[in-house]
Amino acid sequence: MGLTKTEIFTDEQNRLAIMLKALAHPARIAILQQIMAANACICGDLSIELGLAQATISQHLKELKSAGLIQGTIEGVSVCYCIEPKAWVLFKEQLNGFLNLADLKPNCC
Repeated sequence: MGLTKTEIFTDEQNRLAIMLKALAHPARIAILQQIMAANACICGDLSIELGLAQATISQHLKELKSAGLIQGTIEGVSVCYCIEPKAWVLFKEQLNGFLNLADLKPNCC
């Protein structure tokens, strides 16, 4: 989406779109699942767990961090990643609000 076009949408719409775009890759879903399953910061090598090159993992982590879904801290020579709690709560609220907008009828068309 062009930079100028995002101005016509609300901040909430833009935030939700950024987070959903970050989730729109199966490797990123897998990374988030690994982080959530650990229930702690992950400092280890995700490439072994996921079967992807470290450079690929790093690029996906960068996208997830840029969207605000994870946070990273430097510990020695490694970077540890975990879920960004405040952003995750906001994401869940916004996504639930969006999904609950639909009042689905059995035969709408």
